[in-house]
Amino acid sequence: MELTWFWLAVVAILAGSLVLLARRRKKKMGRLPPGPKGIPFLGHLHMLGKNPHQDLQRIAKDHGSIMYMQFGFVPNIVVSSPQAAELFLKTHDLIFASRPPHQGSKYVSWDQRNLSFGEYGPYWRNMRKLCTLELLSTQKINSFQPMRREEIGLFVESINEASRLHVAVDLSAKVWSLTSETGCRMVFGKKYDDKDIDERGFKTVIQEVMKLAAAPNLGDYFPFLGVLDLQGLTRKMKALAEVFDDFFEKIIEDHVRAGDRHDQTKDIVDTMMSIMQSGQAEFQFDRRHVKAIMLDLLIGSMDSSASSVEWILSELMRNPTIMKKLQKELEQVVGLKRMVEESDLDQLEYLDMIVKETFRLHPVAPLLVPHYAREDSKVNGYDIPKESRILVNTYAIGRDPNVWTDPEMFIPERFSGSDIDLRGQHFQLLPFGSGRRGCPGIQLGLIQVRLIVSQLVHCFDWQLPNDMSPEELDMNEEFGLAVTRANHLMAIPTFRLHK
Repeated sequence: MELTWFWLAVVAILAGSLVLLARRRKKKMGRLPPGPKGIPFLGHLHMLGKNPHQDLQRIAKDHGSIMYMQFGFVPNIVVSSPQAAELFLKTHDLIFASRPPHQGSKYVSWDQRNLSFGEYGPYWRNMRKLCTLELLSTQKINSFQPMRREEIGLFVESINEASRLHVAVDLSAKVWSLTSETGCRMVFGKKYDDKDIDERGFKTVIQEVMKLAAAPNLGDYFPFLGVLDLQGLTRKMKALAEVFDDFFEKIIEDHVRAGDRHDQTKDIVDTMMSIMQSGQAEFQFDRRHVKAIMLDLLIGSMDSSASSVEWILSELMRNPTIMKKLQKELEQVVGLKRMVEESDLDQLEYLDMIVKETFRLHPVAPLLVPHYAREDSKVNGYDIPKESRILVNTYAIGRDPNVWTDPEMFIPERFSGSDIDLRGQHFQLLPFGSGRRGCPGIQLGLIQVRLIVSQLVHCFDWQLPNDMSPEELDMNEEFGLAVTRANHLMAIPTFRLHK
């Protein structure tokens, strides 16, 4: 995190009167987990750079898998091993099931009314139940299968055009376009152009939200500085909130005007509007709640899926032998005369190993959305203060040498014959979290990711441009709630089906 000397001076002046209070509070905290030595006022904030998940992994090597760090006046517990993650996400799940106050989310998610950042309580439990049973059920997901088939067909044909011309494809942009179009059709009922949300387009706007939501915010760590907005994060979040609010209001009004469409598959907004208008929800349910859930679903279906596909394709291009092995499996299951169908996915065991291995090395959220201690507690002999933020470092867990052999290497075969799953039951692999705050959209996300990857690998051979060798492929990261590639993935396709 970069702070100007001016900000540091302001922090020091305003925090001076609170130093004595902070020291007294720390003495009352009891036996805290071990951690590095901090500095006055900032605590350990100065130790975070542009990739905090990597910084926290490095620090934890010296201080342990349950580590205490102070960010300003906020206590944080950093969790970096499967055993520690199980304690916080399973054994003591209820104590840590809430989310901390978050300045950015206050504005962009209608005062934290969404599932991702919502405070744990009756409202959140009922909203999650609604999403699980009505919006993300197997029946609802399956109802969109014809639409997904149609969109993936258009996607493959657009890449086939580049294949005929033998030109490089911007796979990052192509995949993002596909996930945004399928996301819009599932959630909103139709495609929307980039200009419909903002002149910057869906990708830029959503990725800006993801970066701002993950950026260390002085207002979160020094509450008395929030009103000053020294980093300009609140101003930016308010502007983005206005963009989303205007866009979602337009979509809701379109659905109100369209009325009940019996002849069409109901999109997710239709379903939420029906529940709101019926008055049958077990909690207050108005347009703010509809918009907050729309934002969750939009980000999940677009950004998280696209980022995952990018990393899987990147690893396959860095490892052409593994790519060939996957193509061989696809030939055996699907043949070379047709595209992959969703019904084929359950037979693609090597594809599943590749997906797991990529999530191990490149988890969707390297730092899960912070959990929040609802009360004072004791975990593994350590005192965990009320209002602590629990940071589960899935990036560190996936590269733990005590858990994984050759952790930095891409070896899908490590999952052969293994019962390790990625749905939150095995704590050495937690790309979607676990427990009460585990991602409710995991089923839809895995279908999207596996379908796009299998289609691209089955329909095309791939060559890196400019005679680049696999070892030269740039794998630098861009940090956010979902970590993306720093630079777009480019490759030249060659169509391989016998059609």
